[in-house]
Amino acid sequence: MHNPLYFEEIGHRISLLAKNTPSRWGKMNSSQMLKHCDLVLKVVLRKVELPDINIVFRAIGAATKMEMQIFNNGIPRNMPTFRKLIVNFECDFDESKTNLLNTLEDFRTASENKELPDHHKLFGKMTEKDWGFLEYKHLDHHLKQFNV
Repeated sequence: MHNPLYFEEIGHRISLLAKNTPSRWGKMNSSQMLKHCDLVLKVVLRKVELPDINIVFRAIGAATKMEMQIFNNGIPRNMPTFRKLIVNFECDFDESKTNLLNTLEDFRTASENKELPDHHKLFGKMTEKDWGFLEYKHLDHHLKQFNV
């Protein structure tokens, strides 16, 4: 997400979504997915606080981050997530899309200003590059879920 080309690519792919875009897997509709992605980005911006997790899950998270970076892997389908980030309620599509695009801009600003946190509850120590990589992978995963 630090490269303007990737940032613009994600924005363009989000713009291709429609309220009735079918998903290829999972339980969320496109409105819920947009809301979920917005919540995940808000974790980085310290607007959503995740609960502490035990040492076993932290070790798994750190290993997963390293494996994704070494092998440039994507996020597995139907991977568990923090309860606070699960969106299983109805969402307004246009509002969810607008909010996500605005939060993406906030993420870009925070990244440019070196204001991203140095730690994630699951993934452990984080650099600016780590945040950009993992947020891109997360958004890419969900946009592929809706074939965009």
